[in-house]
Amino acid sequence: MNIDEKFMSRCLDLSEKGLGNVAPNPLVGCVITYEDKIIGEGFHRNLGGPHAEVNAINSVKNKKLLKNSTLYVTLEPCSHFGKTPPCADLIIQNKIPRVVIAASDPNPLVSGKGIKKLKTAGIIVETGFLKKEYDWKNRRFFTFHKKHRPYIILKWAQTKDGFIDIERKSKEAKITWITNEESRSLVHKWRTEEQAILIGTKTAIKDNPLLTSRLWKGKNPLRVVLDRSLVLPKNLNVFNHDASTLVITAKQKKSNSKHIDFLHHDFGGNFLEDILNELYHRQIQSLIIEGGTKTLQSFIDKRLWDEARIFTGDIILKKGIKAPVISGKKYSEQFIGTSKLNILLNKKTGLQ
Repeated sequence: MNIDEKFMSRCLDLSEKGLGNVAPNPLVGCVITYEDKIIGEGFHRNLGGPHAEVNAINSVKNKKLLKNSTLYVTLEPCSHFGKTPPCADLIIQNKIPRVVIAASDPNPLVSGKGIKKLKTAGIIVETGFLKKEYDWKNRRFFTFHKKHRPYIILKWAQTKDGFIDIERKSKEAKITWITNEESRSLVHKWRTEEQAILIGTKTAIKDNPLLTSRLWKGKNPLRVVLDRSLVLPKNLNVFNHDASTLVITAKQKKSNSKHIDFLHHDFGGNFLEDILNELYHRQIQSLIIEGGTKTLQSFIDKRLWDEARIFTGDIILKKGIKAPVISGKKYSEQFIGTSKLNILLNKKTGLQ
């Protein structure tokens, strides 16, 4: 790893600190060096707040050094006025002579324009450093802009013999916990990192989940519930005030609550694609699917997924509801206590 890759690697680490707080903006980290020593660094902390470049420049104690420094940043500096002024302009104003970038911005508001502005000002711009690594860390943002849909994560727990649950014929039947407390805490951490979480009608009724991140400090995702015929009781946990809920239904329904919204939609044809398109227009960058086998398999069959996180618990049911059937490229395998966690990637995602 050369010196430029070393500093860019630090930028990548910094960028991850914004996960769960900046979407639909990208994860961005920035480092400023003088004579190959870091004199300033920053990352994009929260949506609407200063960008990574601003935080990094502000952290430099001796601003006179900037005119002889190098700025490393994971994503092309913005060139337009959004919630904050253009970062490219700030770099130019501080006369930073060299900028090293991991990846160009796929957002059409920025794409190529930030780099062009810097070069026009006489700044040396170099790109492509650790691009593949950054593409992965910022996969939600890149998928959102390139595929015009949220980054989709499938998640379920299954037994050693391939079941996700027993056949629960009575409403009073309790949930069969397949994984352990460590795994459940990890799942709640994941929820803080994504913008929305989706389940179907049966899961909402049988499990009555909260779909919040109560076991981990962070934001709750938007709860998206499929309820074609509006059969879900109003006292279910998904309708409480802990988080906002979007109900997708084939019936006309107006909401009288600030935290519950209803979206009327025909459940035929390209229903799943239409849902994702709606979430895209609502600026939802990432989505976890935590439904039952039917809901999960519908996304799998349509190849509408990017990542699958599958827990296998240390129990055997012998009969019950079969787990979804999926194939993909194995990204990782580890044990969380007694539960095995496999992460698969869609071979067509382009972000492997």
